[in-house]
Amino acid sequence: MADTTVLREGLRFGEGPRQGPDGRLHYSDFYDHEVRALDLDTGEQEVVCDVPGQPSGLGWLPDGRLLVVSMRDRKVLRLEEGGLVEHADLTGIATFHANDMLVDAEGRAYVGNFGFDLHAAIAAGGEAAMLEPGWVAPGTPLALVRPDGSVEVAAEDLKFPNGTGLLPDGRLVVAETLAFGLTVFDVADDGSLSDRRVFASLREHGIAPDGIAVDADGGVWVAPALQPFVFRVEEGGEITRKVETSQLCFAVAIVGDRLVCCTAPSSQPEVVSQARLGKLEVVGL
Repeated sequence: MADTTVLREGLRFGEGPRQGPDGRLHYSDFYDHEVRALDLDTGEQEVVCDVPGQPSGLGWLPDGRLLVVSMRDRKVLRLEEGGLVEHADLTGIATFHANDMLVDAEGRAYVGNFGFDLHAAIAAGGEAAMLEPGWVAPGTPLALVRPDGSVEVAAEDLKFPNGTGLLPDGRLVVAETLAFGLTVFDVADDGSLSDRRVFASLREHGIAPDGIAVDADGGVWVAPALQPFVFRVEEGGEITRKVETSQLCFAVAIVGDRLVCCTAPSSQPEVVSQARLGKLEVVGL
């Protein structure tokens, strides 16, 4: 039985949840091509923008303007009064669909990408092989987008860099989905990354981390993608709390004193793009 309460049903595939500057939950629905904002108290929801190239990661510049990843054309878009405009072109760095994103207080965006055609590999029967200890995923860079839209490589050879967060001490933590763990970096004043190391290995649990959310105590809430739960892990790998969800959990966000989970029965496009089986589930922290 799930520990969560279903807050909203009828999504196709929710991703990239973030608490916005206005306190509302913002999230992307891949296959409705929409970014939405939801008031968790009233249930009122609005469509913030339409993203034909498929929206994913979200964040905000210091002046409050929304940034959104456009997955298929590998761009970061910026929402202006007249609509979305190109903020950054990631095609020189991202080796497949762009994905999750963290925007820091300075307006610097760290953007991951798939690295290869994951869905095609799974459809061809590769999911079991990916769980074998000897299998090594293709590496791909993590992109750093400066506030002016210029793009550079932040780190090389990550195995499907996915959910990203900032720890209370300023370090950057990245879910490397196909390395089955969380990786942490030191962050210099100019936003560059160094001293890459393991924050928590999750391979022994069979967990491929997807979305993450960092809490005020430095714990990382992890959506495991292949299992119907979300959990909190501390540096070193100790799991301190587990919350059952009604279906597979792909992304999480902390909104006030609540944890919001984006769930769906699968991540395969042929399953979730046609049906409306995605949910937003919530539990108190």
